[in-house]
Amino acid sequence: MFSVHYFENKNLLLTQLVKNVPTVGEDLKIKGRKGKVLSIHNLDETKVHVQVALEQVNKNKAVLDTNKKKKK
Repeated sequence: MFSVHYFENKNLLLTQLVKNVPTVGEDLKIKGRKGKVLSIHNLDETKVHVQVALEQVNKNKAVLDTNKKKKK
């Protein structure tokens, strides 16, 4: 069993206890966001740090229709 710590830049995203360590280039999903493994650093026999690049979230919302009349 490995303790895997997922990082985006220097921010800790997730820590998991897993049987298989992800590989470089593997696609994964963390907290509902798609990402890709950039690099893996083995600290010791059971601790692994994984650098992840997550897709950017588009925060633009749809434009509301301002031509509607307000209800009174």
